[in-house]
Amino acid sequence: MLKRLILLPTIFLLLVSFKFPESALAHRYLDGLKGLEIGGSAHNSFGLDTLNVDYSDDYTTVFKQSEVDICGEYMEVDIVAPGDDLPIPDNAVDFVISSHVIEHFYDPIKSVEEWLRVTKPGGYVYIIAPHKERTFDRDRERTSLAEIVDRHEHPNPPVPDHHGHYSVWITQDFLDICKYYQWNVVAYQDVDDKVGNGFAIVIKKSKKTRFRR
Repeated sequence: MLKRLILLPTIFLLLVSFKFPESALAHRYLDGLKGLEIGGSAHNSFGLDTLNVDYSDDYTTVFKQSEVDICGEYMEVDIVAPGDDLPIPDNAVDFVISSHVIEHFYDPIKSVEEWLRVTKPGGYVYIIAPHKERTFDRDRERTSLAEIVDRHEHPNPPVPDHHGHYSVWITQDFLDICKYYQWNVVAYQDVDDKVGNGFAIVIKKSKKTRFRR
């Protein structure tokens, strides 16, 4: 009985300290570089040299409280700004990384172009997005390339909803977006090696990277 009581605090500590593993793919491309993370979280840290960008530094939000519930802490916010409108000069950072964030932007093209803008030539935009078949979006229709392009070229965004998913994709859908906008995909994973319920896309910025603003 005493042994069981001694074990209980240890088990409880493990339960409140859960963190997802870091990504080997991210480390392969981004170790030794300095970048930005959009909407970073303590329980899903990449273990990279980043400043965390978030739309709010209110640590009582449902997202921040969720971090505490999962791992006992939250990741501090270094830069308060919308993730698609960064107060950062052109070509300023080595990379921008995000996990399960891009689907929260009504115009994901604007977001990626903003991330490419602040990234140095030769740097990376690393995106993990939820895969339709492995998340609660499985019963929703996939978001077409035509719809994504239309949102970007004829913006009419609804009232912001930081909790909702505006887009639903499988891996090939996002690769098709990259091909259409001529973004240089140097690696991808159909099943990301972080949480495993999404896919990962690595875009390398070159001097020829095109922007269709």
